[in-house]
Amino acid sequence: MVSVVTIASYLPSIKEPEKEQSLKQMLIWTGIVLLVYFLLSEVPVYGAEDAAVEQALQRLATFQTILGAEIGSIITLGIGPIVTSSILLQMLVGSELLKWDTNTQAGKQKFQAAQKVLAYALAVVTGLGWVLSGNFGPVVGDWGMVAFLSGQIIIGGWLIIMMDDLVQKWGFGSGTGLFIAAGVSKSIYIGILSPLTETGEIFWQVGGGDAAPVGAFLQFVNTFELTALMPMIATMAVFAVVVYMQAMKVEIPLTFGNVRGFGQKWPLKFLYTSVMPVILIAAMITNFQILGSSLAGESGCSILGCFQGGEATSGLVALLQPPAEAVSAFISTGTIVTGDIFHILFYVLFYALGSTLFSIFWMRTSGQDPDSVAEQIQRTGMKVPGFRKDKRVIKKVLNRYIPALTILSGFLVGLVAALAEMTQAAGGGTGILLTVMILYRLYEQLAQKHMEELHPALKDFMQ
Repeated sequence: MVSVVTIASYLPSIKEPEKEQSLKQMLIWTGIVLLVYFLLSEVPVYGAEDAAVEQALQRLATFQTILGAEIGSIITLGIGPIVTSSILLQMLVGSELLKWDTNTQAGKQKFQAAQKVLAYALAVVTGLGWVLSGNFGPVVGDWGMVAFLSGQIIIGGWLIIMMDDLVQKWGFGSGTGLFIAAGVSKSIYIGILSPLTETGEIFWQVGGGDAAPVGAFLQFVNTFELTALMPMIATMAVFAVVVYMQAMKVEIPLTFGNVRGFGQKWPLKFLYTSVMPVILIAAMITNFQILGSSLAGESGCSILGCFQGGEATSGLVALLQPPAEAVSAFISTGTIVTGDIFHILFYVLFYALGSTLFSIFWMRTSGQDPDSVAEQIQRTGMKVPGFRKDKRVIKKVLNRYIPALTILSGFLVGLVAALAEMTQAAGGGTGILLTVMILYRLYEQLAQKHMEELHPALKDFMQ
C-alpha cells in the first residue's frame, strides 16, 4: 500500500534552501511572494459572468479577506484548501481516528504529507464546487465551460499552496498569515481612505448624490456625519484590544541546571494558540456557506438553509452570518427583536466554542502541548528551581498553565472575533484580529532573526 508520504513526494513542492537564509534574503523572498499574490489577485477568471461574481462577492465578502482570497480572480480559493485540510486532519488526529503521534518526527511527517495531499485535492473539489454552484454564471450541462472555469480556479489554488510552501522555507512565517494580512490591509485602506465611489470614479470629480466615497474618513469629510466614522472607530478599538491581549503572558521562572545563580523566565503567551483557532473556525463557516449554496436547487433551499439573491435568508448558513444589521439597529433605536437575540447568541457562541475546540486540537498537533514544551525546555539545559533536572517535573508545572491558557485564549479570541465582526469595522472584525496577531508574530520573528545575526551564539540558545 502506497503511503501518504510517498504520494506527497510526487506533488509540486518547493526545495529547501541549501544554506540558512540571511535576514535580507528572507525579506526579499517574502516581498516577491507578496507581489506575486497581489498580481494574481488582479487576474480575473476568464469567461465568468460579472453579475454572478458580484452576487458571490456580496454573499461571501465577510470571509474573503479571512481566506486571503479575491473572489472573481484566479485566487478565488485563497488559503481555503490549506486551512480546510488542516481542520479535517486535526479533527481526525484529535479524535484519534488517525492514530498518529504528532510528537514524533514520523508522526509530524505523516501529518504534513497528508495535509499537503489533502490541500491539493480540496483545491480541485472546491474549485468545481464554486463553478457548479453558479458563482461564475449558470454552467450546469455545459461541461466544457465547467472544466474551463474550474481549471483556472484550481491552478490558482495550487499556486497559493506552493507560495505558502515558498514563504515557509525561504521567507518569514507562513503564506497563510501573509496573505491574510495583505488582504485585510488592502480592505482597511479601501474601507477608510479610498477616494473612489462604488462605480470606481474619484468622488470629488463626480460629486454629490450617490457619488459618495467608499472610504469612511472621506465620507465624514464629505458629509460631516458622525455615523460615517463608526467603521474607523471600530477598527481602532479592535486594534487596541488585540494588541493589549497579545502583549499579555505568563512567565515561568527557570534556572540553568549546570550554572548556579543564573536563570530565565519562560514566557507562555496569553493568546497561546495565536490566530489559528479563528482562521480554522472562519474557514469552516465559509465552507458551510459554499456547501449550502452549492446544494441549493432551483428552489434556492438546501439542508443548510435557503438563499435569495445570493443572500442566506434562513437555516444554519443564515445564523452563521454576522448579525451586523441587528446590532446597528439596536444601537440606533435601543430595541431588538427576539429572533435577533437568538441570532446574536448563536453566532457568538458558535465562534467562541468552535474556536476553543480548534485551540485544543491545534495545541495538541502543533508541538505546543506540555510534553513537547517540556522537551524543548529540557534541551536548553534549564530546570524548575528547587527540583532536579527532570522532564516530568517541568511537564507537571506546565500542566498548570498550558491547558487553561489553551481553553481561555481560544474562547476569548473567538469571542473577540465574533463581537468585532458585528461592528462593521473596515477589513472585518475577524480580519483585523488576525492581521494584528499575524503582524505581531512577524515582528517577533524579525527581531529574533536580527538578534541571531548580530549575536550568532544566541541561535542555539533561542531554538
